[in-house]
Amino acid sequence: MAYAKFFLSKTKPSFNLAQAKSLIIRELQDDIGKQDITTVLTIPQGQSAKAKLVAKEDFVLCGIGIAQMVFKSVDAKLKFVPLAKEGSRIRKMQALAAISGSAASILSAERVALNLLSFLSGVATKTDSFLRRIKPFKAKIIDTRKTIPGLRQLEKYAVRIGGGYNHRMRLDEMILIKDNHQRIMDGHFNLLNLPKGYKVEIEVQNLKEFIRALSFKPEVIMLDNMSIKDMTKAVAIRNRLKNNCRTCITLLEASGGVNLSNVKKYAATGVDLISIGELTDSVTSVDISLDVL
Repeated sequence: MAYAKFFLSKTKPSFNLAQAKSLIIRELQDDIGKQDITTVLTIPQGQSAKAKLVAKEDFVLCGIGIAQMVFKSVDAKLKFVPLAKEGSRIRKMQALAAISGSAASILSAERVALNLLSFLSGVATKTDSFLRRIKPFKAKIIDTRKTIPGLRQLEKYAVRIGGGYNHRMRLDEMILIKDNHQRIMDGHFNLLNLPKGYKVEIEVQNLKEFIRALSFKPEVIMLDNMSIKDMTKAVAIRNRLKNNCRTCITLLEASGGVNLSNVKKYAATGVDLISIGELTDSVTSVDISLDVL
């Protein structure tokens, strides 16, 4: 079985433009409602303004293009000039973008743009923190399906911007036989007559299950909530097989209970992948403000 390269793609991070536009329209409708009544009552029609998006802390920037789409969705005539690159390390008080045009449009777009930009930058920043914590080990940090409803594709994009990798986006992308599948089948499953084109991953929770899973030669075995000691043994067993068969390498994924304080211990076992739900399901947005000049 060929080396499982599907987690290791170096393609440029991207997001589905149509889905992003649909999300932005929904968010603007939720935020504005019928109209921005305060702005209508206080800002004269035709009043122009200039503003900047400004960082209030250090972080990894993600979503500057999304923010631009928000402002342009409110008013296509607004001028939005990015002043920092996607994925760059931002310093406190650094300007991220300059915006000019209708004052009312700028104010009406402000909150949705900041919400998305701050949140996605939070995902990218957290991912980057895990990557820096596991140096010099070579394990890949990957995400999970533990995402905020409606935001999955943008969250996974942010993980890539932060230097991480994406696990499956949807259930139809790969075969992942988890513990509940195995319980329902009482452990009696086989991988015969699988449809072509699907990668296979098997979840195990101890060395006995691991050795059985190896016999199926899946692309990935998930070591779920296993001790550091047992993970190290699993890596050694896999490596002995790898030395005898360089075309049938199974990747090993550490999963369960991983956080910034212990991730380096997991990386030191020699696993190839470390999946972390925290990248997307418990993110703190970074602090960004819109300052009218």
